[in-house]
Amino acid sequence: MNISVVVPLFNEVESLPELTAWIDQVMSVHNFSYEVILIDDGSTDGSWELIEQLCLQNPSIKGIKFRRNYGKSAGLYCGFAQAEGDVVITMDADLQDSPEEIPELYRMITEDNFDIVSGWKKKRYDPVFSKNLPSKFYNWTARRMTGIKIHDFNCGLKAYRKQVIKSIEVYGDMHRYIPVLAKWAGFKRIGEKVVQHQERKFGTTKFGMERFIRGPLDLLSVIFISKFSKRPMHFFGVFGTLTFLLGLAAAVWLGAQKIFHTLNNELAPRVTDSPYFYLSLAAMIIGTQLFLAGFLAELSTRNSTERNLYLIDEKTNI
Repeated sequence: MNISVVVPLFNEVESLPELTAWIDQVMSVHNFSYEVILIDDGSTDGSWELIEQLCLQNPSIKGIKFRRNYGKSAGLYCGFAQAEGDVVITMDADLQDSPEEIPELYRMITEDNFDIVSGWKKKRYDPVFSKNLPSKFYNWTARRMTGIKIHDFNCGLKAYRKQVIKSIEVYGDMHRYIPVLAKWAGFKRIGEKVVQHQERKFGTTKFGMERFIRGPLDLLSVIFISKFSKRPMHFFGVFGTLTFLLGLAAAVWLGAQKIFHTLNNELAPRVTDSPYFYLSLAAMIIGTQLFLAGFLAELSTRNSTERNLYLIDEKTNI
């Protein structure tokens, strides 16, 4: 199979007929063998009933229904697990991503030998102050912190070599940082393509202002996980040891000062009257806690996780 198109969706019943027909038209013109995997993330507007109808009309369309809303990362995770195409395309279901971009994305993966090609919506139709400017600042920060030179980390339209999506784990809200996860997994050929951003035809955006809080926190999480998930002791242990030694040095200095005054028959202040006593005590306690946190994290990495278990209610054409 040439292409798998993975489409997570939530309450997009109005856009699905046009989206699937558009994808089918593009695939037919270019003679691609393909599948479209629609992941219904707990929709309440009849999206699943429509997906079942679309699956009957076109066997290339496949459906997965979550029992409740888990989020975009969960949809991508399950879609990636099901995908069989040599190239996997992800796109949003709101018709703001154009299927006409698929052939060039496919060519860049298969001929230009990229592992990932990320879409860049250079011209956007989003509100300037509530979305565009915060998005630019967020992407600038992500580029500086990750070293990946792409302009739109959060663009839903991306293409992946099959090996990439089978080698990484997407959970939480980490869908924004799949290029970062892929880079740390050894897939460093990451390209970018300017893509057309279309105005939303139906409904409203499903992402609120909380994304501006979650985004930076997820960025810190993915950087930490990428660097230290296999060796958390290297992070906690180093900071814990340094903090403990700093506190110990301060305590030794206070003790030496007390001994010096005593040997010279001078009236020395009580150690507990110095603020440095409490700072050194706090530093040693915090250092010990950080060291223990690293030790416990090291133990937890030896155990399997169940963070990507989702309740799937139904499947169609799968």
